[in-house]
Amino acid sequence: MLILVTGPTGKVGQQFIADLLDAPRFSEARIRALCHNRLLEETGRLAVVRGSIADRGTVAAAMDGVTHVVHLATCKETPEDVMDVTVRGLFWLLEAFRTSPTARQFILIGGDAAVGHYFYRHDDPITEQTPHQAYPGCYALSKVLEEVMLQQFVIQYGINACCLRAPWIMAKDDFRYSLSFGDDNFGGPDWKTLVPPADAERYARDGTVPLLRDADGRPLKRNFVHVEDLAAAMLAAIDNPQTSGELFNICMDRPVDYGEVVAYLARTRGLAHVDIPSAYHSNWMDNSKAKSLLDWRPRYDLEMLIDSAWQYERSMNDPRIVWYPG
Repeated sequence: MLILVTGPTGKVGQQFIADLLDAPRFSEARIRALCHNRLLEETGRLAVVRGSIADRGTVAAAMDGVTHVVHLATCKETPEDVMDVTVRGLFWLLEAFRTSPTARQFILIGGDAAVGHYFYRHDDPITEQTPHQAYPGCYALSKVLEEVMLQQFVIQYGINACCLRAPWIMAKDDFRYSLSFGDDNFGGPDWKTLVPPADAERYARDGTVPLLRDADGRPLKRNFVHVEDLAAAMLAAIDNPQTSGELFNICMDRPVDYGEVVAYLARTRGLAHVDIPSAYHSNWMDNSKAKSLLDWRPRYDLEMLIDSAWQYERSMNDPRIVWYPG
């Protein structure tokens, strides 16, 4: 088994590679990491190829002898790059995969941006049948295009492929800093821009957390997944006969309720909160299909997500500080 991993230096790639190399089931598996900027250290089971997936020659070389592809490489709001990575890069990967004599399975890691997550009202749970709805910007559009292209290659050529759709991916102390009013805020919203500057400074100093309210004035419910749970789902999908041609929501059993967050932080850590109104919409991703067909269960619930983030201690060279929400 030779697994090509694109985007291997991000938090999902690093977690997946570490877990796979540690898993007895995959003791004979080897990994080829396709790196663009940052590099991984090579080992006896991990080889590195450097280049861009937008380059057909690079992809062809990276795909030589590969049995499985785990596609993680993506772009955020970078219009000058997003089509090269999302459209051209994925197309070259799929073309090389479908014509390869060794390729057996293609796994795409998608995102809930493909269904608009909290930008649009979802009166019913978000399932794998929910229509695509990109919110404004190129990133959400790219997540729709990824899923559609993969689906069409399954239809056109009958390839063995699946998509694991993840919401906001948390690791280490990400969740703690996703609630910060300071310059160390992780992801969005950027809370300090939503209150007067003097208040933001005070909130950051005191550890005050936001209680984000949805368009109906209720505490917002937003979907998350911990990177360890996502990596576990990825391992469960490898060579699983239930995955062919399928899309799976990979998320916590319940969305994060900002009202429950502030209540738990007040009870366990004495932190105050401040209400933040918004036009966002609460929603609930349904992970029952993944639990049924992948025999997978998320370990992280709300309390574990919070406790692990607040207990994490950073080192001076912690790569967390350059990670972005995925």
